[in-house]
Amino acid sequence: MLASTFSQLILEAGTDEAGRGCLAGPVTAAAIILPQTFNNSILNDSKQLSEKVREQLRPIIEEQAVTFAVTHLLPNEIDEINILNASMKGMQESVLKLNLVPEFIIVDGNRALNAKLGLKNTTGKQFTTEEIELLKSIPNQSIIKGDSKYLSIAAASVLAKTYRDEYMNKIHEEFPMYNWKKNKGYPTKEHREAIRKYGTTKYHRMSFRLLPEQLVLDL
Repeated sequence: MLASTFSQLILEAGTDEAGRGCLAGPVTAAAIILPQTFNNSILNDSKQLSEKVREQLRPIIEEQAVTFAVTHLLPNEIDEINILNASMKGMQESVLKLNLVPEFIIVDGNRALNAKLGLKNTTGKQFTTEEIELLKSIPNQSIIKGDSKYLSIAAASVLAKTYRDEYMNKIHEEFPMYNWKKNKGYPTKEHREAIRKYGTTKYHRMSFRLLPEQLVLDL
């Protein structure tokens, strides 16, 4: 059973992201505050759950959450600020979208949520001075493998994953040859072969190595 809170404060938010290792599509982040009475024996790190179970959990999480928010950061912004910064910025944006200001934030990973605030990027959301100060003011704790330890981070991981999958299913209709409905933009052999055959799209992350380096022999 996952723990309900890290800080013991009532308004503790959990946050996580999905899609960091993909070659195409957004990195998607979510933040959520769950009631202290929330309990679910099935909820876990989204990577440990089947797609069917994740889809079953999503409406339960959304209905019972005190507040939640989801953010997509698109490939052009990922390419500009890099995937690590984009992942963190997506979680920061999600926190700012919550209907309540958290008293404490727990974030999956090993990086503080308020690191690298106010990046000078030209695409995507620009943080105001007030938003930066707000994010700085909220105590937070990074937790390695937090999505398998705390309910709120696990819930955020399920929301991030299901919303991102929904996005990838939608753009699959525009470019079906990459089969994003199945691979969700991850670097599968099928996806890379499609890139080799059809080239790239506006949804591909051009800063990523989309194809493996080919061996060149001196003959």
